[in-house]
Amino acid sequence: MFRALQLAKTGLASAMPNPSVGAVIEHKDTIIGEGYTSAFGGSHAEVNAINSVKDQNLLTESTLYVTLEPCSHFGKTPPCANLIVAKKIPKVVIGCVDPFAKVAGNGIQILKDNGIEVITGVLEKECQQSHKRFFTFHLKKRPYIILKWAQSSDGFIAPIEKDEHKPVWLSNVYSRQLTHKWRSEEMAILVGKQTILDDNPSLTTRDWKGKNPVRLFMDAQNEIDNSYHILNDETQTYRFTKIKKSEKDVVIPFENMVQEISDFCLEQNLQSVIIEGGRQTLQSFIDAGIWDEARVFKTSVILNKGISAPKLINFQKTTSVLIEEDCLWVYKKNQSFH
Repeated sequence: MFRALQLAKTGLASAMPNPSVGAVIEHKDTIIGEGYTSAFGGSHAEVNAINSVKDQNLLTESTLYVTLEPCSHFGKTPPCANLIVAKKIPKVVIGCVDPFAKVAGNGIQILKDNGIEVITGVLEKECQQSHKRFFTFHLKKRPYIILKWAQSSDGFIAPIEKDEHKPVWLSNVYSRQLTHKWRSEEMAILVGKQTILDDNPSLTTRDWKGKNPVRLFMDAQNEIDNSYHILNDETQTYRFTKIKKSEKDVVIPFENMVQEISDFCLEQNLQSVIIEGGRQTLQSFIDAGIWDEARVFKTSVILNKGISAPKLINFQKTTSVLIEEDCLWVYKKNQSFH
């Protein structure tokens, strides 16, 4: 199952909005096949693992390990549970049950009804964590929210005044490249109007190979014009506003902005959002309790004065990693999927 979890990471960026699942086939203590979820619309992990086995006759004496319950419904592809039955694999070990209503135990039932031995809950927490975006979206009816910012060693995220409309970089070039990798792994990216006015960001993955996330930004009075990078045609973009002027504009009342944005993401099947906005945008999600993970670059830069970094509430630190002089701290909100 550990190997299946490793494989699951490989398909993360391309599988969306499907969960990136890992699968391993073992025969007499030897791995004879493995696979992970193909790009959206392609084969699922179980199909790829089964197809990778050179001697298909061995499947009738093998065990399939999979991080998420095999699907039981027809979507872009046929049900994986039916294929497992057809291949006469006698035993299936499952990391966690699929929360998606069209599966939710049905895949397991199909396997059991056909005489297949099924074991569930192996490395369950690790598998749920691997599929955190999918679980959050289907159980909490909102996207998985990642907060990201860089701050100076004295706790500021930006100077109060700037001479140019471009970012003031606190983090180093490697940290910024990692940020672009993260963008490729999430379905959407969100900023507020002030960040666009101050930095004129593109919000693309130009420093990493991968698709651009859907760009979301807040602009209540619809003041951002086409001279800003965010309104170019590089990727799909939506503006949250009170005044509709174009197809990119999504009218919301701004009475409960965080919930309104979350509801829009649910409707659009945007299962994860990385928020790279300024302090006000980030703090709005923190104060509303609608966030899951914070990735904070603590840098060696000293600003002496500026805009204070956001303040997290109800969290725990999980990891910290040195990236040259930057230190990446990762925090998670105290919560569960249940």
